[in-house]
Amino acid sequence: KTVTWYQDKIAHLIKQGVGAIKCDFGEAAPYDGLYASGKTGFYEHNLYPLRYNKALWEAVKANSPEQEGVIWARSAWAGSQRYPLHWGGDAATNEVGSVGMMGDLRGGLSFGLSGFSFWSHDMGGFEMTAAPDVYKRWLQFGLLSTHSRLHGSKSYRVPWLFDEEAVDVCRKFTKLKLRLLPYLYSMAVKSHKTGIPSMRAMIMEFNDDPATKYLDMQYMLGDSILVAPIFNKEGHAEYYLPAGKWTHLLSGEVKEGGRWYEEDYDFFSLPVFVRENTLLPIGAVDTTVDYELEKDVQIQVYEVNETASCEVVTRKGETAFTVKAVREGNKLTLEASAENGGMTYLLRNIHEIADVTGGSIVKDTENGIIIVPEGCRQEIEL
Repeated sequence: KTVTWYQDKIAHLIKQGVGAIKCDFGEAAPYDGLYASGKTGFYEHNLYPLRYNKALWEAVKANSPEQEGVIWARSAWAGSQRYPLHWGGDAATNEVGSVGMMGDLRGGLSFGLSGFSFWSHDMGGFEMTAAPDVYKRWLQFGLLSTHSRLHGSKSYRVPWLFDEEAVDVCRKFTKLKLRLLPYLYSMAVKSHKTGIPSMRAMIMEFNDDPATKYLDMQYMLGDSILVAPIFNKEGHAEYYLPAGKWTHLLSGEVKEGGRWYEEDYDFFSLPVFVRENTLLPIGAVDTTVDYELEKDVQIQVYEVNETASCEVVTRKGETAFTVKAVREGNKLTLEASAENGGMTYLLRNIHEIADVTGGSIVKDTENGIIIVPEGCRQEIEL
């Protein structure tokens, strides 16, 4: 009866137009409480957040227009992955600088290794108010996560209350995330189908590389993008790239993997690299999350030396089409499973090609050559 009463209250809010509900606490179920089973909290304590997540998730989903929903839960137990998503709780900020951000990353990677597909954190931390430099670095980390939220105590976390540069950083990485949505959404679909987390520890993706066993300061955002957040005022980054060629997503710089790097970055960049043999779907819109992911999508082609593929999905999680790339010597073949009138290819860091059939070169940009396909198959002589 209590669960039904609670779900009725939630239903009223969702029908008003509320998009998500924060499923706070849950871990604070009292040990001396008497539960419906007749047992005390000593026995029921771990099950409580699971039931709490479930009750809220069901109420949100049942009363949302398209039977979809998301919650923002602080506590969990085995099985709570069915009711996404969860966040890292009340991270510290000002007294300990970016240590709270480190804790969120380490805890999140552990969470993913425990069977949870989605996790997030409060950008800027929760307790007190972060210094502007910590806030701006946390913006980078948070907007290169699957889900992003500005939240905290004692102050509003809007960027213009920190400084003008924070506004610019927030804008830049928000627009980047919006354009990454076709890729992020395809990874979310994969997580739903396989249980592999969208934000994952390096050891999950490179388990044959002994150097990745203890990496807890960087992560893979999906299959193809490596992110190494920066945790110091100086902007100094130390990160490891596994074997292969890696292309910086923002600058286009190519680095050889199998080694460590040390570099300094301003607030408008950080180590964010795309691995070789990647087809990265990039959206055409950077002003809203509410757009057709497959429309006018650009497939960015990164260092294909064997085969590569990607799936472009709709907002309903259905496959719109797939793309495959095969490299044989100087010949690169691109083939889509269906025609998409607005789709283009961007050959990253390639500025000269000998010939192309099944498509036309639009222009050579700073990032590489853009090709408009004519039909589903293109053959490119490099």
